[in-house]
Amino acid sequence: MDAVLARRGFLPADDPAQALTTSPALSILDDLGAKLPEMLEDPGFRDHVRGLRIPSWPETSVRQATLPQLRLYYVRLGFLASAYVNQIGQPAVNSLPANIAVPLTHACALLERPPILSYDGYALYNWRRLDASGPIALGNIDTLQNFVKLYDEHWFILVHVEIEGLACRVLAAINEAAAALHRGDRDAVTRALLEIAASIWRQVAVLRRIPEHMDPALYYRRFRPYIRFFENVVYDGVTQAPMNFRGETGAQSSIMPTLVAFMKIPHRPSALTNHLADMRRFMPAQHRAVMTEVEAMPPVRGVSDPAAFNEVLEAMATFREVHYGWAREYIDRWGDDP
Repeated sequence: MDAVLARRGFLPADDPAQALTTSPALSILDDLGAKLPEMLEDPGFRDHVRGLRIPSWPETSVRQATLPQLRLYYVRLGFLASAYVNQIGQPAVNSLPANIAVPLTHACALLERPPILSYDGYALYNWRRLDASGPIALGNIDTLQNFVKLYDEHWFILVHVEIEGLACRVLAAINEAAAALHRGDRDAVTRALLEIAASIWRQVAVLRRIPEHMDPALYYRRFRPYIRFFENVVYDGVTQAPMNFRGETGAQSSIMPTLVAFMKIPHRPSALTNHLADMRRFMPAQHRAVMTEVEAMPPVRGVSDPAAFNEVLEAMATFREVHYGWAREYIDRWGDDP
């Protein structure tokens, strides 16, 4: 597994770019990003956006040197596309104008992902540290881009950013377990499992903080609609065939699928397992490769202390229970999907 993942988890190797500097022409997207929450309060938002001249990403291949810039370009355009399609208080639309659809599709093709804002753009690439030498943790991070002015949306994103940052110890311990399995070192496998469990418990503690700054009604009514799916949306200038894409969701995080692969937890085929499998195509290509690598590892069950193995399962179950509880509080209680 890439050593960077053990250091940064599924967050990018370097902190996300905060402004588009590859070309002066791209600065229009930074300006739009800053004004987006205010613009979305205007019924004429869509008319204004259709008249914009949005520059394409100037490169035809991915270069490591400009990858953070490409990701920010995707974030800006992804937010703009979801804002256009899902603008609250306006009639539904079934097309994305070419000035957004074409450059978004090009950028997403370079990133090997579908052309819609997903969890990576909403969270993984959408943060900055207030103190560059401080931790990637609540209190020292803020978002780069939002749909609304409410701090509730910042908090929702930032909770997930800290959880993702804590995953670095999970991935490092999986690396350690892989090496220990190769050596046949039962004690080292057990230590790795205990470190994984401790890291998940820390993630659970962060996830429990959701209600501190996030009101359920505001989440459901004011910004959740912007991250919903695209259904039968035509991407003008790209294809006339209506397309369907999943919206942003925590199910597109790579942490839990990687843990499931590592622990070799069997699941009966169902609509839910099919849904979760489909979520993988919205994850970064590097993350998908990690999951494939972890799936190929031999099982740790039977090669470690049973109590350590069970502690990981307990921590995973608790994380899922807390997440399910928030889903009921913030989504289910309010009725059908908007």
